[in-house]
Amino acid sequence: MQGTVQGFHYGLVTPVAAYVMACLGGALGLRCITRSLHNEASWKGGWLALGAAAIGCGIWTMHFIAMVGFQVEEVRIGYDVPLTVLSLAVAIVVVGIGVFIVGYRGARPATLATAGVVTGLGVAAMHYIGMAAIRLDGDIRYDTATVAVSVVIAIVAATAALWASVSVHGFLPSLGASLVMGIAVSGMHYTGMAAMSVHLHATSGASWDGDSPTSLLLPMLIGPVVFLLLAGVVVMFDPLLVLGDGDWSRGPAAGDAPAGTPGSFFEPGARRSEQQPVPPRDGGR
Repeated sequence: MQGTVQGFHYGLVTPVAAYVMACLGGALGLRCITRSLHNEASWKGGWLALGAAAIGCGIWTMHFIAMVGFQVEEVRIGYDVPLTVLSLAVAIVVVGIGVFIVGYRGARPATLATAGVVTGLGVAAMHYIGMAAIRLDGDIRYDTATVAVSVVIAIVAATAALWASVSVHGFLPSLGASLVMGIAVSGMHYTGMAAMSVHLHATSGASWDGDSPTSLLLPMLIGPVVFLLLAGVVVMFDPLLVLGDGDWSRGPAAGDAPAGTPGSFFEPGARRSEQQPVPPRDGGR
């Protein structure tokens, strides 16, 4: 028996909210990566890690907010918690691999392509591990060609995001890039969802006896959302957030800040030289 799949049970609420979270994660990640690449005083590893976690959490949160609106009319569905958490870990770790490749090896075409493929496959893996976490009285099947299209979209989106992180320096251009990235990531998700079909078991009266999707997913979404908000606070208070091209490598000018004032959460104080007074010659005469 073929199940009736609904991907928009709550109308536009879930896809719009999912898109916003994808954009937020992308915007934070792009600014962190750009900050690490274009300012020598930055703690590169810290900014790259924060950027990878922001993008990974944004993509994962987008996926499961969208899944709140997913239903199969004939049966009740639930989620396996360990697999759901594993999908979050995969998203952060594999996105991190791609981000660190670009961060430390540069943005040469071959490097960017390798990082984009790794990151895109990580995004696709997160999606399909999250789908494997679904529990219902039936079998989920996928159309191979549509799955392949979703993976290609993920790779293209990841490559474009990494390219933007090394090529777009201003705040407004980065914001525009994150909006495009949100469209691409959301497009990958809903393309993957279009590839699936549900074939119910013969005992159609049975249903999943666990917790409902909302009661499972909403508590798990709290952690990544809080992290994205905290990451946003860190990025917004960074003094180089809105600097454009040409200013990233400029050190603090005289009079910019009092001596000893820290420049950023991820800017070690040991790297910020302080002007020491030069003793006058001839006893100050």
